[in-house]
Amino acid sequence: MKTGKRKFWIGNAVLALAMLLLLFMGPLSDALGIWAAVLWMVLAAVGMTLVMSDKSDEPPAPD
Repeated sequence: MKTGKRKFWIGNAVLALAMLLLLFMGPLSDALGIWAAVLWMVLAAVGMTLVMSDKSDEPPAPD
């Protein structure tokens, strides 16, 4: 498995974790306060960075 694909799947896993955190944001914000939103933003940013990290190559030329 190439490193780019591995980063892509790890990014998707982190984004899934961010989605779960968003679903339980009510109880988490009661427990963590504003830090629940900060944690969600960090997870979403890291996930998107990992997903988009293998997009640096130029697209192939059209046929």
